Amino acid sequence: MTDHQNPAVVYTHGHSAAVLRSHRSRTAANSAGYLLPELAAGQRVLDVGCGPGTITADLAELVGPEGRVVAIDTSAEVLAQAAEYVAGRGLANVGFAVADVHDLPYPAAEFDVVHAHQVLQHLVDPVDALRQMRRVLAPGGVLAVRDADYEAMTWYPEVPELDAWLALYRRCARANGGEPDAGRRLLAWAREAGFTELTASSATWTYASPGERLWWGESWADRTTSSGLAATALAQGFADRAELAAIADAWRRWTVEPDGWFAVLHGELLARG
Repeated sequence: MTDHQNPAVVYTHGHSAAVLRSHRSRTAANSAGYLLPELAAGQRVLDVGCGPGTITADLAELVGPEGRVVAIDTSAEVLAQAAEYVAGRGLANVGFAVADVHDLPYPAAEFDVVHAHQVLQHLVDPVDALRQMRRVLAPGGVLAVRDADYEAMTWYPEVPELDAWLALYRRCARANGGEPDAGRRLLAWAREAGFTELTASSATWTYASPGERLWWGESWADRTTSSGLAATALAQGFADRAELAAIADAWRRWTVEPDGWFAVLHGELLARG
């Protein structure tokens, strides 16, 4: 445990239907490929910020029935959805718990792998969280963290309202105490947390086919007007409902651009020691 008094974490996205639809598209293959060569049957895995459990289930399959996965999140409602999804996959080697990454309720050296996907960007003190994850890693274990880097996101064609969307998101995330450009900072944060063996990489999600554009653009259109992002923007006076609606409309116009292209850059890190 830690004496760190962590300020309340405000999850900028929230858990609206649009957000969870997006999160359910994540798999170990498209979101944790850099970790897969490190996985082996029988390992003990902690999945931090598991969300709806799609990556969790894949990790559980990869470590086999003799391995186990503990999935944690701050939302009991989301954990219930994750448990239902994992059960539907026929997996019996996953446990779930509501827990705070700043105060992990596990003994030292409990896990062979600690995984966190799109988590550190939302934390007020990511270095403290990494110290906690390091504490519960067994000797020779591996930490795997992956976070988007919003400033590095890029798209075509140019749409002024999408520039406004990006600026608004980054402003809201920082108002909530997070760091939206976390991807580029993972290496520095892990070094500060005491990790000594570090392997940094990057990967992208790309949305360019008609179906991909429609899915991505509609997701962000909905999230702009009816998610935690909208709530923060309105509460802080960063945008009004008309401005949010204009951004959502721009996202929907982008979805039908025949040359539309969007790339999300992620920083990735494997850490030991």
